[in-house]
Amino acid sequence: MTEPRPGATPDGQDHVARNRAHWDGERAAIHGPLARAHWASTEPTWGLWGTPDSRAGLIPADIAGQDVVELGCGTAYVSAWLARAGARPVGIDISAEQLATARALQREFGLEFPLLLADAERVPLRDGRFALVISDYGASLWCDPYRWVPEAARLLAPGGRLAFSWRSPIFTACRAESGPADARLRRPYFSVRRHPEGAGVEFNLPHGAMLRLLRGHGFTVDDLIEVAAPESAVRDYPEVSADWARAWPSEELWVATRTG
Repeated sequence: MTEPRPGATPDGQDHVARNRAHWDGERAAIHGPLARAHWASTEPTWGLWGTPDSRAGLIPADIAGQDVVELGCGTAYVSAWLARAGARPVGIDISAEQLATARALQREFGLEFPLLLADAERVPLRDGRFALVISDYGASLWCDPYRWVPEAARLLAPGGRLAFSWRSPIFTACRAESGPADARLRRPYFSVRRHPEGAGVEFNLPHGAMLRLLRGHGFTVDDLIEVAAPESAVRDYPEVSADWARAWPSEELWVATRTG
């Protein structure tokens, strides 16, 4: 089977430019006010349903003193958690507005680490430098996996970890272009690779395609958590309700090791 051509979105417009405008515009206005709460959190949590890292295990226990890169860092709250744990993070994002919020929060919380305005599909950092590449709904969701996964492999030292969260392909198949996911299949499962999200473009892959992509770039998959919304979850999101996410996985957490 021939994989779709990476790069342009189906309408021919570059997804990188679209996503930069999206995150400098409407998404910055939405996510900016939420950033401070993430920075103030004392325990790393992942995704919409706040899965604690004590359960997920995305961050290695021995991360202190290690070089880390966050791809699609946004307001860089993940990098802030890692800095507090003693790591040396670098945040990468295409949105100047998101990075401006991150720098303001660095000053407020007294943390300092590099923040680079760059495309996570073409990272301006040297090969084999990092012990951890991580993305929480960042490059993992908004970048072409056939571009950002090879970059993650290039950046990681042998034995390094890739950890990321993104949408479940089941969620993507059950959601139309607008409105929340429901109990019907809205998209063909094998065609969930790229799709519009507001003015931007999100990416997803079926499990088999993602496993082949990771293996093809020297990764061994250590864990895949299909997240169920906890019984305590009461907040609904525009794209998914807590009730839906208790019945079907709306998001996933992946951990892989660069062994090749």
